[in-house]
Amino acid sequence: MSLDRLLDDFEAGQISRDKLKKELLRQSFIETGCAKIDQLRELRTGGPEVVYCAGKTPDQVASIFDHLNRHNGRVLGTRADHAHFEAVRAVADARFDPVSGLLSIGEPVADPAGKVVVVSAGTSDLDVAEEAAGTAEFLGSRVDRHFDCGVAGIHRLFSVMDDLNDASVIIAVAGMEGALPSVIGGLALPPILAVPTSVGYGASFQGLAALLTMMNSCAPGIGVVNIDNGFGAGYLAHKINMLAVGGRDG
Repeated sequence: MSLDRLLDDFEAGQISRDKLKKELLRQSFIETGCAKIDQLRELRTGGPEVVYCAGKTPDQVASIFDHLNRHNGRVLGTRADHAHFEAVRAVADARFDPVSGLLSIGEPVADPAGKVVVVSAGTSDLDVAEEAAGTAEFLGSRVDRHFDCGVAGIHRLFSVMDDLNDASVIIAVAGMEGALPSVIGGLALPPILAVPTSVGYGASFQGLAALLTMMNSCAPGIGVVNIDNGFGAGYLAHKINMLAVGGRDG
């Protein structure tokens, strides 16, 4: 029974409060044996459950994708590999991007909204930058990309400033010393989501140096996600973008 039907029946006095509570709890997740799938997450939060594929077997990922696909019709997975892709492809028509590690079922959103700009410091940051961009796109945001615009050649960044200032939110991805978000924060109007990456030589400490630089930025308007967390930045950027374009339901 659909959630709308349940609420209508309760409002009409056809089912009791206890029965409504039991049915809502029953419908809140699906037990697959290896996972408890959250069916109502999109209703609560505006975004669907996303599958973190790393550490899961191909069969586990395929089972989770199959259940989510039958309920939602669209599924996104992160940190997937070719084995995960082959397993999911056996149960549904799937897409896989080996650069970002994003695995998905469902057609792209036909009319993406607003504007998220993803800018990265170097080509070595491309996997994390694409994870951020692909996540926001899957969820329904329009995304512009500007890669290899790091501070070592800062004129490259200046050449795309008009596009950055036209965004609802900017995702800035950088490793090494992680200076890119601070530079953008001193030049651009939109809020910035900074993503430190684990790119760099020994003293970068697998992204810790970039993370600390971003967290200690003197430029206002910057929020920082975890090291290499392109997904987290893309998801949050989409939510900010939807609020900026008035996509929040009453």
